[in-house]
Amino acid sequence: MKIFFVGFAVFAGGSLAAKHVFVSEHLRFYLAQQYCQSKYTDLSPLTNDLEEQVFRKSVTDGQSGWIGIYWDDNEKKWICVGGVVYRDQAWETSPGNIDRVYWTREKWISKNGWTLSNFFCLNLIVVQEEKTWEEALEHCRENHDDLTSLLSETENRLAKREIQNPTITQRVWVGLRFLGDTWMWVNRDPLKFQAWTQTGDPDQQCPVQKRCGALSKQGEWENRDCQEKLNFICV
Repeated sequence: MKIFFVGFAVFAGGSLAAKHVFVSEHLRFYLAQQYCQSKYTDLSPLTNDLEEQVFRKSVTDGQSGWIGIYWDDNEKKWICVGGVVYRDQAWETSPGNIDRVYWTREKWISKNGWTLSNFFCLNLIVVQEEKTWEEALEHCRENHDDLTSLLSETENRLAKREIQNPTITQRVWVGLRFLGDTWMWVNRDPLKFQAWTQTGDPDQQCPVQKRCGALSKQGEWENRDCQEKLNFICV
């Protein structure tokens, strides 16, 4: 009876609109990035199809602007915020001074980074209250949107960066939960990217007690006892 109740509560509600924020201010790329880093997390990274699917759910018709992909002249590659190389082969050539990526619903456009444009920010909210996993889930859904999913190496790196403050617990809850016979994101995002710590612990694959997922300050996922009290990340 207890397990059924938890499973039911875990999947109550949970829209995706709060993960990305549209900012209607006309700024150059580097100033837009500074704005996102000061008020949110960073410019929105769109490094795979799943990230863009989630992103599109938060964007209304007519919105367009900078996203977190730029050309690195030293690396001679397109780079995502967080330092991950963008792997779409269509973008693997030097763009000259057309070196930043501007998103529209119809297509992506490369533009000069000095162009004044609206932009999109990724919004990961680190809550420095120590709660059990279920208390953290309730807090996120009451005050924000949900416990966060981490859909790519870029999102994982940006979340890791946000929790390095020594006042934050050594690991933080994210929206990972083992239910039935598998790990899943509680907001129903597909679990494609994974960053589990390489311990070889069989309890990670089929946990008996450690059935909730946390992100460590090393950027690795760990399965933990759901009753442990940690800080957490909402969107």
